[in-house]
Amino acid sequence: MNNFKVRLVIGVVIALIAVISYFMKTDENPVTGEKQKVSLTVDQEIALGLQSAPEMIQEFGGEYRDQKLRAYVDRVGEKLVEQTEAGRSPYKFDFHLLADEKTVNAFALPGGQIFITYALLKRLKNEDQLAGVLGHEIGHVVNRHSAEHIAKQELTQGLIHATDIATGDAGMISRFVGSMINMKYGREDELESDEYGVKYMFESGYRPETMIDVMRILQDVSGGGRQPEFMSTHPSPENRIQKLKEIIAKYRDK
Repeated sequence: MNNFKVRLVIGVVIALIAVISYFMKTDENPVTGEKQKVSLTVDQEIALGLQSAPEMIQEFGGEYRDQKLRAYVDRVGEKLVEQTEAGRSPYKFDFHLLADEKTVNAFALPGGQIFITYALLKRLKNEDQLAGVLGHEIGHVVNRHSAEHIAKQELTQGLIHATDIATGDAGMISRFVGSMINMKYGREDELESDEYGVKYMFESGYRPETMIDVMRILQDVSGGGRQPEFMSTHPSPENRIQKLKEIIAKYRDK
């Protein structure tokens, strides 16, 4: 057997192992009931979030010093949790206002650690908009997007390794394809979390239309300069606004 055939056989075996391992990671979401491919148990998600939170807080300049504003973020976040299925989930939600005054951002770690920078908070005009941002991040946690993403990354890396061995090259094409696959998953996660944000706003008495205003704020911050949508983990603001209008109409009709 020549070297190419040996590499091909080894590559196929590695690819099969990666695929089988991925499908063995199926778990039922304790909140949504969805069957998902995840690399972490719920307890591991919570532990990872708690372990990573101090580092993330430090990276964004620490907690914002104004106790009243921090309490405001906590109150809105806790209201969303208490009024929705998030409060009946196994996750332990904590809300953090970060001191960073330049980086417009909000994000969630696995297990319920949720962050918003002061740079974003100061641009929001009312409590409803804050609820939209926090509800979106709660959606990421409830839908276990981080655990899903880790599983998909492991699969992608396994397939890339298999391709590298089979072809005997640096795998530039396979890496590009792999990154495009993961970006697609990222955009789908964002749209799913937008829907959960709207759902949680309805259930908590907030005005979901203000989510559209948040998207316009983010659009203004970007200054119109962004990568093409297919090269980004986030959908374009225009796409998200259109989807949000459809989601809001759907929940109003229920």
